[in-house]
Amino acid sequence: MENVAAIITGSSRGIGRATAIRLAQDGFKITVNYSQDRDGAEETVRMVEDHGSEAISVRADVSNPDDVTKLVEKTREEYEDLGVLVNNAGFSHHATLDELTHENWQKGIDVNLTGAFNCAKAAAPEMKKLGWGRIVNISSLRAMTGSDHGSHYASSKAGILGLTKSLALELAPEITVNAISPGYTRTPMTKESLEEKEEQIASKIPLNRVAESPEIAGVISFLVSHDGSYITGETINANGGIYMTS
Repeated sequence: MENVAAIITGSSRGIGRATAIRLAQDGFKITVNYSQDRDGAEETVRMVEDHGSEAISVRADVSNPDDVTKLVEKTREEYEDLGVLVNNAGFSHHATLDELTHENWQKGIDVNLTGAFNCAKAAAPEMKKLGWGRIVNISSLRAMTGSDHGSHYASSKAGILGLTKSLALELAPEITVNAISPGYTRTPMTKESLEEKEEQIASKIPLNRVAESPEIAGVISFLVSHDGSYITGETINANGGIYMTS
């Protein structure tokens, strides 16, 4: 459904920015969400406008229900109809069990999992009014494989899969809810590790390369389109085949 609004959380850069641009090309009006990087969010707005769509930026910490309520309210005030939510905002942090603090454990859960819950809870009533909606949750390869340096990240991303299935059951038939689990993707978040060992990482991937952010955005575009209308409660693994070999 074109000419309705799409909220993409964490869209000041990376997969979120690529998704904002792709959905703008698909005819959606865009709410760019950020928590800290205002300049990046404004740059995403300009890029969306360059592709002929409307965009606003809204600061909101997705782990804060009050912030999320304001995010949805501002979107509704600007565009009236909210039809798409992409839960992309995330917190990534490397730490072994011995190193991991309770604070960082909780932040991982709060941003990655509770944040997706908060946004879905606030957006779903607007989608029900519209009689149509799409929610796409960004999980991770680590939801399936686990992590030896980020149990908080892997656990929160695994929780996203249960949340996705539960909301898909609850919100059908008007709203579909799906997840995407990207593998290694070139983003600002992964820049440092890829600079150090991209060749080593790519050698483990059957497609012999990492993903580019627009490739993940393309999967999101499909799920929110009419062509994805009979898919709900599913997780699409966009990882170049590494899950088959890891």
